[in-house]
Amino acid sequence: MSHASLLAPVFVQVAMTFILLFWMGRERYAAIARKEIDVQDVVFGDGKWPKKARQVAASFHNQLEIPPLFYLVSVLALIAETAGPAFLALAWAFVISRIAHMAIHVTSNDVKLRGPAYVIGVFVLMAMWVDLGFSVIF
Repeated sequence: MSHASLLAPVFVQVAMTFILLFWMGRERYAAIARKEIDVQDVVFGDGKWPKKARQVAASFHNQLEIPPLFYLVSVLALIAETAGPAFLALAWAFVISRIAHMAIHVTSNDVKLRGPAYVIGVFVLMAMWVDLGFSVIF
C-alpha cells in the first residue's frame, strides 16, 4: 500500500481541524464586531462567547483530544510498513466518524447523536491500534 493511500485520511482529518479553527476565529471575530461580547469578557477563556462560537470552539477543541492518537497510529503504521487494506478502511472509518461528530456538534449538537459518533470513532481507533500491534508483534 502506498504512503499516499494512508495519508489521504490523515490529510482530511487535518483539513477538518483547520476548517474548524478558522471557523471558530470567524465566529469569535464576528461576535466582537457585532458587539455581542467585549474582548475583556473572554480574554481568559471563561466561556462568555455566544452559543455558535462556543459550539464551533468545542468541536475544534474536540479535534485535539482523540485524533492525536489517530495521527500517531497512522505514522507508526507508515514507519513499520504494516498498513494494509483493513488498516486503511479503519482510518477512513475513523475520519468519517469524526466528520459526523463535527457535523452534529456544530448543528443540532444533539448529544444522543454526537455521543455514538464519538464512541464509534474511539472503537475504530482502538481497532487501528490492535491491528498495528498484531502486525508489529506477530
